[in-house]
Amino acid sequence: MMNDMHAVDVLLVEDNQQDAELTIRSLKKHKLANNISVVEDGAEALDFIFCRGKYSERDIKHPPKVIFLDLKLPLVSGLEVLREIKQDALTKAVPVVVVTSSREDPDVKAAYELGANSYVVKPVDFEAFTEAIGSLGLYWLLINLPPK
Repeated sequence: MMNDMHAVDVLLVEDNQQDAELTIRSLKKHKLANNISVVEDGAEALDFIFCRGKYSERDIKHPPKVIFLDLKLPLVSGLEVLREIKQDALTKAVPVVVVTSSREDPDVKAAYELGANSYVVKPVDFEAFTEAIGSLGLYWLLINLPPK
């Protein structure tokens, strides 16, 4: 297997430390956690994705295989992050899975209108959360066929 320091399988955009740890643990449990990067706010997510600021060494030609994106983020909202990802020719094909606590219909509608590939409400129950993240990881990292 090629070892690429720029390889990122999963970008997790999550400001809640506990939810981030649970997500990472769930992916590890399903052996899907080789290359996970975590950012805690929307501004840092955009810098990471577009290789700006402290992420300027990253190569934009090596985007994450999937982005797990919370909506309720500090600095820049998850919906704005989604908008910028899907409007850019270099990143619009990257799958973005909204993983949030919001069941509000306007959020769901807005996310899909902006190009979200999936919208998942975080289960409150630990086991359900672990299984949901594991299933998402299996699908987006192993089953889904991305464009070349």
